[in-house]
Amino acid sequence: MINKKILSIILLGYFVTINAFGQSDNPANRYVDAYKQYLDATCPLEKDSIKHFIYFARDRELIHNHPFLKVKRIVGAQIMYSWRQLEPEKGVYDFSIIYEDYNYLLSHDKRLFIQFQDVTFDTTYKAIPDYLMTEEFDGGCTLSYNDEGIADGWVAKRWNPEVQHQFALLMKALGKKFDGKIEGINLQESAVGANGDIDTSFTPKRYTECLKENMLLLKKAFPNSTTMQYANFMPGEWLPWEDKGYLHSIYKYGQEIGVGLGGPDLMVQRKGQLNHTIAMMHENNYTVPLGIAIQDGNYIGKTGADQDYKEQLDDGLIGRENIVPLLHAFAKDFLHVNYMFWVHQEPYFSEDLIPCLSNDQFKNWIVK
Repeated sequence: MINKKILSIILLGYFVTINAFGQSDNPANRYVDAYKQYLDATCPLEKDSIKHFIYFARDRELIHNHPFLKVKRIVGAQIMYSWRQLEPEKGVYDFSIIYEDYNYLLSHDKRLFIQFQDVTFDTTYKAIPDYLMTEEFDGGCTLSYNDEGIADGWVAKRWNPEVQHQFALLMKALGKKFDGKIEGINLQESAVGANGDIDTSFTPKRYTECLKENMLLLKKAFPNSTTMQYANFMPGEWLPWEDKGYLHSIYKYGQEIGVGLGGPDLMVQRKGQLNHTIAMMHENNYTVPLGIAIQDGNYIGKTGADQDYKEQLDDGLIGRENIVPLLHAFAKDFLHVNYMFWVHQEPYFSEDLIPCLSNDQFKNWIVK
C-alpha cells in the first residue's frame, strides 16, 4: 500500500505538471487561443459564399437612404419586429411594416431577414401583445434577471402551451404571406433569465422542449425561406462544467428538422461564447445554415450588456484596432457560417466594416 505522504507528493506533482505545461487539460480553455491564427487577416475581406446582412434591430426607418444599399456585397437588412407590433389584438395581424420594408429593400435589390422579438432587455417595454398578459395565458411573460439578480427585461412564456398556440398561429399567418419572399426569419436568443423560484411554471427541461417545438412550428410555417434559432446559452447549465445536454440538443434538433442555428455576439476571446455558441458550431458538421451576429460593442470586443461598456466613450477611439477582418476570418474558417449579421453601429460601420466589404472607402453615399 502506498504511504499517504508519498501519495500526496505524487498528486501534488501531477497538478503542478498540469499547471506548468499549460491549460490544455482544462476544457474551458480549449479555444482561448483559436482567434490568434486569424490575426493576420486584412481588408478588403476575401470573397466567399457568406451572406452579409446589416442588423438594424427595431430601428427599421434607418434603412431608408442608408449607405449599405450601395454595397453590392451586402445582401440585405435584418430587422426586428416584436410580437406586439404584428398582432395588436388577438387573431388580428398587421404586417404592414414588414411589407413596407420588404418592398423598399426589394426596390434596391436587397433582401429582408426578419428577427422575431418576444424578449426584451428593458423592463419598461414588453414585446408581447396586451391580450397575452391575461390570466388565460398566465400573464404571458415574466421578468428576466441578470447574474446579479436584477430584473433587466421581459421574456415571453415560451414554455406555456397557450402562448405557444398563439405563436403557432402567428407564424402560420406570417409564413402564408412571406415564405419564399424574404431571405429568412430567426427566433431570438435562447438565453433567458427566467427564475423558476419566482415563476414556478418555468423549468429548464420544459423550456428546452418548448424551444424545439417552436423551432418545428417555425419550419412548418416557412418551408422555403431560411429559418434559424439563435441558440447561445440555456438556463440550468453552464458549459463545459454543468452540461445537462440542453444546448447540445437544440443544435442537434435544428440539424434534424432543417432549422438553421445562430447566435448573437461574436466574441472570439470570451470563454462564455467560446464554450457555448462557438463550440457548438465548430465541433459539429451541419447541412443547415449557420449564422453569427456582430452586435453592439462587438466591434471592440465587448457586448452591450457589459457593465464597463460605455458606448459614447468607446466610440471612435484614436488608434483603435479594426477587428472586422479577424471576425470575418474566424466566422468563415472556424465556424463555417453562412450568414453574418453586422450591426449598423457607428463609427464602426462606416470606418471599419464598409471599407472591408468594398474596394472603395466610405463616402457618405446618399441613395436616390
